[in-house]
Amino acid sequence: MEYIKKNTEPLVSIITVNYNQIDVTMDLLHSLQQVSYQNVEIIVVDNNSKNDSFSLLKKEFPNVLLVKSNINRGFAGGNNLGLHFAKGKYILFLNNDVVVTKGFIEPMVRLLESDSRIGMVSPKIRFYYEPETIQYAGYTSMNKITLRQNLIGYKQKDEGQFDTVQPSYSVHGAAMMVPAQILYRVGLMAEIYFLYYEEHDWSFRIKKAGFKVYYQPKSLVFHKESVSTGKNSPLKIYYITRNRILYARRNYKGLIFLLNILYLLLIASPKNALLYLLQARVDLFTALLKGVFWNITHFKGIHYNPKI
Repeated sequence: MEYIKKNTEPLVSIITVNYNQIDVTMDLLHSLQQVSYQNVEIIVVDNNSKNDSFSLLKKEFPNVLLVKSNINRGFAGGNNLGLHFAKGKYILFLNNDVVVTKGFIEPMVRLLESDSRIGMVSPKIRFYYEPETIQYAGYTSMNKITLRQNLIGYKQKDEGQFDTVQPSYSVHGAAMMVPAQILYRVGLMAEIYFLYYEEHDWSFRIKKAGFKVYYQPKSLVFHKESVSTGKNSPLKIYYITRNRILYARRNYKGLIFLLNILYLLLIASPKNALLYLLQARVDLFTALLKGVFWNITHFKGIHYNPKI
């Protein structure tokens, strides 16, 4: 029966990226060993870790396809590299700081199989260290001027109030499934982001191509949020600041774009900069300035989307 099931279910290629976090990645892979969905392949891209992650993963998980990058390609670039080895009808991207539940794959596959117009789907995500608390139950619409949006259900106790399958403005980058056909229609994630906003940009492009983005609450994963960059670390502030402006530059034009830039440069960035100074966080203040000035000095290639 297991043989028949495995060969009738569409193949799902699971891709995750590791960078100097062998224990975190192993937690994910151990949880994936327990999933009930039979027809999967697992691809781990090592983003040029400075430790012995690659050899340890190869020894511990011989059935996992390991891909070694010679540089740190960031989130989008690492996942895109893994795509070149994926054979599945559906591609499941997982942050390495996610721990999955046994039956989380089937509901997302069934949803995508039910409607060819659905181009992306994310599961319900709860916090790993507060397992009854929701991190993601979909996204609200993004304000075109402020580029702000809200995580639906964020920090609420999960009592089933968000258990309806429904459209979402964006997927969540920690866990998202995409039909392989989308890669050929829309292209891959924009690697210029490196960290943060790439899933929002990809969602925007996929919806622009006529597909829908969905949230599937019958799928559940747990997320160790900010393991890779830390909470309010200079690295995180730099990329969020840089990429919020970059998102506007890539996706908006005319009056909307002008209002974007005026808000980000004259209101949001000065406000945050002052807040960091009042908190005596010179490191965060400096990171914010670097994120702003990156956009002032970089123009070439910002609209490039890699192809499979």
